[in-house]
Amino acid sequence: MIDRLGPTHRPQEPVWGYQNWRKLLFLHWQVPLEALRPLVPDALTLDVYDGVAYVGVVPFVMRDIRPRWWPAAAAFNFLETNVRTYVHLDGRPGVYFFSLEASSRLAVWAARYGWGLPYHHARMDIQEQAGEVRYESVRTTGPRHAASYRVGEPLGPSEPGSLEFFLLERYLLFASRNQRLYVGQVHHAPYPAQQVELLDVHDELIQAAGLDQPAGDPCCAHYAAGVDVDIFALKPA
Repeated sequence: MIDRLGPTHRPQEPVWGYQNWRKLLFLHWQVPLEALRPLVPDALTLDVYDGVAYVGVVPFVMRDIRPRWWPAAAAFNFLETNVRTYVHLDGRPGVYFFSLEASSRLAVWAARYGWGLPYHHARMDIQEQAGEVRYESVRTTGPRHAASYRVGEPLGPSEPGSLEFFLLERYLLFASRNQRLYVGQVHHAPYPAQQVELLDVHDELIQAAGLDQPAGDPCCAHYAAGVDVDIFALKPA
């Protein structure tokens, strides 16, 4: 049985670091299970909603990023885009990242060597004008993601059991490093989700992850203004 509420509780252990996530756009496409399975470590079970698997692309703004011991005045900011799917291990649901783009070379280095996460450096930009948000990420090796959208009406915190909760409220990440599986946890308030009017989406990151690029627009799109996040240490899973 999958415990979807347990990971939302704050761990009783020291915080490793702090991050503020802002202007998050959650885009999701349905993908065939048989296409997804070879790309995920065997130890992880694919997590599905009503029998359907999803891959998500999440562009957002990272603010005030620092380890616990790093001075707040020296925290740094950058843009990030991640490509992920949903998995569980021994009843613990979380995310598995296919890739993460960051506009900071230092962030890429730290996440690759400190956490074993598949980060890539990218040229990234976000612009807002007349209520329209435009976000673009171009990896230095080629793949591009771009989205234009308008933020819609508030939805409020997602209800447990809903598709929104399944897609948004994820507090564990699983990473494979040196042929071992690790788990990390984050803690934050529930996302203040909002509707999104998508004006344009162009994505090449899903195909770069090894999947067929889904045809058409995302099946689901959500926005969240942001949450303040506590990061906990990565541990063997």
